[in-house]
Amino acid sequence: MLLGGQPAWAGGMFGPPQTLSQTAGGLNTAIGYRYVEDTLSGHTDFVSRQNQIYSQAAYGRGGLWEIYGRLGITDFKIFDAFRSASALTTASKMHFDENWKFFGTLGAKAFYPFTAVFGVGAFVQGSYNFSNFTDDVTGVTGATPFMIDLKLKHVWDVNFGAGLQASVPGGLRLYAGPYVYYARADGDLSAAVLGLQGASRDISFKNKSAAGAFFGADIPLFKGFRVTIEGQYTDRFSCGSAVTYTY
Repeated sequence: MLLGGQPAWAGGMFGPPQTLSQTAGGLNTAIGYRYVEDTLSGHTDFVSRQNQIYSQAAYGRGGLWEIYGRLGITDFKIFDAFRSASALTTASKMHFDENWKFFGTLGAKAFYPFTAVFGVGAFVQGSYNFSNFTDDVTGVTGATPFMIDLKLKHVWDVNFGAGLQASVPGGLRLYAGPYVYYARADGDLSAAVLGLQGASRDISFKNKSAAGAFFGADIPLFKGFRVTIEGQYTDRFSCGSAVTYTY
């Protein structure tokens, strides 16, 4: 089978509901890494994996609101994307695999503390991949050789969620909550080949699961530094970590 396209859902982690800026307002920055697995519905379902590295700058008022932007790079792999369903067709490889491409993310969050220990927050976050993802495959169908390429373009996603947070002694923050998301991409397959399912133009794909859950811990380190560890689950599991510094 050939998948016409699988988006690279980018963006990075959601982070704790409580904002990290100074109480009077200020800037914080971060460097993060996220391992991502997801499933896309197109002609059939496929599993993708990514490794994302990003930097972030955020501005807001501590414990109330914050806006942030990210710039990062991600690789992209689709398992069994080039697998043939026909005995007459053989392909040189089975997996779509693309190296590092840039993406950008914009987001905002707000937090309301019920007490000194418990609070609730909400966020919205959207991402866009600036470059196309492309890969090619060669093979033979019948006695005829072929070479085709798959291009993914206009890859974007948007996320909205809410979370509960508990602050424990030592400055540790534990958080969890649900989120919903939507992602799309346009795929362009250069030619149709027997046994490799696809079309030549205008293929649209979206995420299989519309909702998921996230959970994590935000841990103080020293002199304004903190580390966040987070897991996310839709129909597959993703995780990541980021180091932040508040000025």
